[in-house]
Amino acid sequence: MMNIFRLICVGALLPFMMLSCSNFLDITPEGQTKKDDLLSTPSGVEDALYGVYSQLRLEALYGQELSFSSLEVMAQYLDCYGSDGVTALSNYRYDDSRVKDVFEAVWTQMYKNISNVNAVLQCEIVKGATDYPGTIYKGEALGLRAFMHFDLLRIFSEQITQNPEAEGIPYATEFSLNTPSFQPAKKVYELILGDLLEAERLLTDEKQYEGSTAFMTDRKIHFNLHAVRATLARVYLTMGDKDNALIYAQKVIDESGRRLSEKTEVVGDLAGVLSNNETIFGVYYAEFYSLVSPKLQKTVSFSSLDPRKDIMDFYEADVVGLDFRAAAYLTAVGADSRVGYRLSKLTDSYELENKEAERPVDKVLGINMIRLPEMYYIAAECLLEKDYDEALRLFDEVLEHRGLYPLENWGEGRNQLNMEAINSERYRELIGEGQTFFNMKRQNLTILGVDGETVVQPSKKVYVVPVPDIENDYRN
Repeated sequence: MMNIFRLICVGALLPFMMLSCSNFLDITPEGQTKKDDLLSTPSGVEDALYGVYSQLRLEALYGQELSFSSLEVMAQYLDCYGSDGVTALSNYRYDDSRVKDVFEAVWTQMYKNISNVNAVLQCEIVKGATDYPGTIYKGEALGLRAFMHFDLLRIFSEQITQNPEAEGIPYATEFSLNTPSFQPAKKVYELILGDLLEAERLLTDEKQYEGSTAFMTDRKIHFNLHAVRATLARVYLTMGDKDNALIYAQKVIDESGRRLSEKTEVVGDLAGVLSNNETIFGVYYAEFYSLVSPKLQKTVSFSSLDPRKDIMDFYEADVVGLDFRAAAYLTAVGADSRVGYRLSKLTDSYELENKEAERPVDKVLGINMIRLPEMYYIAAECLLEKDYDEALRLFDEVLEHRGLYPLENWGEGRNQLNMEAINSERYRELIGEGQTFFNMKRQNLTILGVDGETVVQPSKKVYVVPVPDIENDYRN
């Protein structure tokens, strides 16, 4: 793990309306004086936090592998019939060298960014903060630290409800070259919750400062209060604590100020941009198109990803109504019997068609990290056995905003809300966003292969990615 804490140079991303990175931050121990100087003023801390957000965009992280690429291959949405590496991943061959390289990069880049966060948390302005703006900086940083550890835990550790004694991951809380020890998964969850609950406390009054400075503008590109609460809903649900998961999902639904997009607003709502209506937290990324386009739009390539051949059936064959997501998320290519589809949900259509000048000015280019519909699914699942009518109301609300009829109209055998219905709806909604594999793992589900025929049985070999060799090599 030594290389996790080596030299880290982070570009500090300026507010989203500015299109360049500057003020690189060297936070090696040898650069301690430089680090302290940069983090001695509010503007320096803000630049450092923008640097953390900019690193989330890396291809190894949410710019590719943890959004529309590797995790979606593992969820059997996508495949690349010309790539042996993608085929190995879709078959969960985590010992394949190409797959190992992907997850080594995930591990090392995420821990590097956690180290960046810890540098911020250790600076004087932040670590003892009792009032604004230090409390905002600290709340965002703690939330980000928990968010990143949580996704590492979901990838590299067993599902806690399947094995309460599962080995976890290191939880890094210091900027240091000292290697943190591995912790049991249940201890890592305690640390994640501790950071998130403290972040919630610190960010409770953020609304009163909104718009007061550039940093307090466009809060959806920051790890804001509602991002913290949405992550708490995810964490509690993954732990099997549905009571608390419901509390936090409901808070986001009721208090975030976000709303479900109408069915007529779905087309283009996520096409390389943050949803004006639904995004709880997203990462600004003006160049996201350059990653998405070659991976998702090319039709003849050894690296482009093809949706499963039966993908349209999920939107058309087993639903009642007209699912507007079919046209919003997928584009037909070819003709007649050779017709296929591209996942166009995330592709900036204005850039694809060379019409950038026509893009609405209120659209923020970037990656949607947490969106409102997921909170509806979490709440519906948590209410399923305690208040069926309310669970159904929440579930139907999403259906109707996507153009589908309320579930009671779906006919005998299909008009009852259950986990199968919730999982099917999640699958339709969250394609390309890196969340479906985690949902499958949480429930230990069988997985229908990308060929539409193979059934993958749940097991540790499928759902747990081994810790990279570099980590074990260093410790040995």
